[in-house]
Amino acid sequence: MSDIRDIVAQMRTNPGGVRYAALCKVCDHYFGRARASSGSHRVYKTPWPGDPRVNIQNSKGLGKAYQVRQVLKAIERKETEHEKGE
Repeated sequence: MSDIRDIVAQMRTNPGGVRYAALCKVCDHYFGRARASSGSHRVYKTPWPGDPRVNIQNSKGLGKAYQVRQVLKAIERKETEHEKGE
């Protein structure tokens, strides 16, 4: 678990320098297995209505910075909603 926290901390400090494999690991942890994987894209389902997905893409071994920021927002939302539910 601390490994995931370390990656998330790195994502917050340097969204453009996150390895794609590490980003996949974080998304797998928070959102489960990708529901679609095609080429360099992976799509993860999120538990809320509306636009219920997180899409990440491999760009020369790194995650795209804007997608890393989207993942961080989704993680934050999931944690906030989880806290409200308890």
